Amino acid sequence: MTNLVKPVKSVTPVLLMLLSLLLPAGTTLAQSSGQPADGPLPKVRMVTSEGALELQFRPDVAPETVANFLDYAQAGFFDGTIFHRVIPGFMIQGGGFTEDLSRKPTRAPVKNEAIPTLPNLRGTIAMARTSSPDSATSQFFINLSDNDFLNAGVRGPGYAVFGKVTEGMGVVDAIARKQTTRKRGMADVPVEPVIIETVTVLDTAD
Repeated sequence: MTNLVKPVKSVTPVLLMLLSLLLPAGTTLAQSSGQPADGPLPKVRMVTSEGALELQFRPDVAPETVANFLDYAQAGFFDGTIFHRVIPGFMIQGGGFTEDLSRKPTRAPVKNEAIPTLPNLRGTIAMARTSSPDSATSQFFINLSDNDFLNAGVRGPGYAVFGKVTEGMGVVDAIARKQTTRKRGMADVPVEPVIIETVTVLDTAD
């Protein structure tokens, strides 16, 4: 059964639950006022079992976060991982588990580069982390709505946005419609695995 997340306007048990869902599992821009740097921004093409999407990143405002994601992508780390947590109206999360829900070993975490001028809007990609701000490793999520309560300064350090979906938001929405269940102690897992087949860093001229 899928889960429906309603907009949250105050600190409630529901809000605390949503924040906990952004912990890297197993331990538990569409638009932005931030201005991009001059010159081309790095992009990747992510091919999933539901279709392909392209993501554009903002190293001018989140350099360590972007470099971290690109390093994982170039190493082939994401290939064969899944979107392991899907909550309609909220977000889809992936980048840490294989199809059998085995956790992949990661490198050291990166610092939290969340800033108020790069908010968690629909279509943005941000880093999942534990309750410790500087704990993000490989897991990320794509926002399905404008999740203002995840922004830096709203209720704490926030979740670091570092790019946006530029093509394939329909694929993201298709993933969000997948039926979910509970598996191996994890909630909101798609019944039919949504596999990230490849993540390819694109030439900036593409």
